[in-house]
Amino acid sequence: MPDAAQHSAQPELPSPYQPGKRRGRARRTHTVAKVLLATLLTLGLVSGLSVAFLYRHLNGNLNVVSYDDTLTNRPEKVHIDAPKQPMNILVMGSDSRDCDGCGIDHESGGGSDTTILFHLSADRESAYGVSIPRDSLVDRPDCKTKGGDTISGASNSIWNAAYSLGGPGCTIQQFEQTTGIQIDNYVVVDFGSFQQMVDAVDGVEVCVPEDIDSSEYGITIKAGTRTLTGKEALAYVRVRHGVGDGSDIGRIKRQQAFIGALVAKVLSSGTLTRFDRLVRFLNAATKSLTTDIPNIKDMALVGLQFKHIGLKRIRFLTVPFVYSTAQPGRVEWTSDAQTLWDRIKYDKPLGKLRDGSIGANQVPSGQPSGSTSSSSSPTDDESDSSSTSSPSDTESSTSESPSDTSSPSDDASDSVDASADDLAFAGLCT
Repeated sequence: MPDAAQHSAQPELPSPYQPGKRRGRARRTHTVAKVLLATLLTLGLVSGLSVAFLYRHLNGNLNVVSYDDTLTNRPEKVHIDAPKQPMNILVMGSDSRDCDGCGIDHESGGGSDTTILFHLSADRESAYGVSIPRDSLVDRPDCKTKGGDTISGASNSIWNAAYSLGGPGCTIQQFEQTTGIQIDNYVVVDFGSFQQMVDAVDGVEVCVPEDIDSSEYGITIKAGTRTLTGKEALAYVRVRHGVGDGSDIGRIKRQQAFIGALVAKVLSSGTLTRFDRLVRFLNAATKSLTTDIPNIKDMALVGLQFKHIGLKRIRFLTVPFVYSTAQPGRVEWTSDAQTLWDRIKYDKPLGKLRDGSIGANQVPSGQPSGSTSSSSSPTDDESDSSSTSSPSDTESSTSESPSDTSSPSDDASDSVDASADDLAFAGLCT
């Protein structure tokens, strides 16, 4: 309406050839312009205040804690000859049950249920999420609390004991000392935030091959392709009994696949073009988040580093391991684990270490993970057959060094995707 009013008034402006006439109309036109200008300024101010409020609100959600002053004997940060440097972000999942629906296993919290290293390559064209089994046996180093107290280390300690004893700082110390990789940033996400993130994008689609019936914990999810929301989604990634082989390793792969599906949903136009949905997700993603990233602006800058990475270049794998014979129920890293950490440290290609990994494009939907036959090559079947066992079954890859012929940004293909047996092992559709 203001544009139309202004257009109709223009012919009535005083003509330079008839000075002095229609002065009243001119004043009214100036009034309309002033009102329009004032309206636009007001809208701009309100919008600016809205953005400022949202920024302050999201910043207020963050619990910013730095552990730099507690970390000792830190490994050297390797400089890569590239315009940018690789990034290593350690993500820990707090198993606090202090939220609605979080006590699905009737156990106490206080530990780290999930540990994933996210490595972003220097060329910003690939990213790896490496899961560390919580029952991994490692030599836990001494670490310091924020108060300056020293927590003594231990040999053959399970991985998540570090978090239970000393929180994120001790887990970071443990990771750096056992892998030789310096962490750039860390993030801790709790169960409640996870549920809210899933709900913020109106749920995530999964494909369940058979009914999940874990009556002991009151969890029942019918077979088929379905969209899981908050509590169901948390149950899906947390429960062990009644799905897959019932192991923590199977659950890790299910978590990797679900995170990949959540990433795909967040990056979809259905989320990015929906302001209300995007704000809900950002609010949920930052709520109860503990990190050393100082503010939302810096967090956004980290997120922007992923903008050129396609979903198939975001891959999830597990540190190479075997089941322990000395401590049944625990796992031990193989020699390939150090090869993996060295390649990540120096931003080198992973080669065959990627075999069996799950891509973020392989969302757990009705489409089988390895069914993209249109892009298959004659060698796909051969490479698939070499990865039909669970990563924990053997140390088969120790006899052959991972390939150096690819770059960190090589296209992911069916030949490195998780096999049907891997997916069934995790309780996913094959």
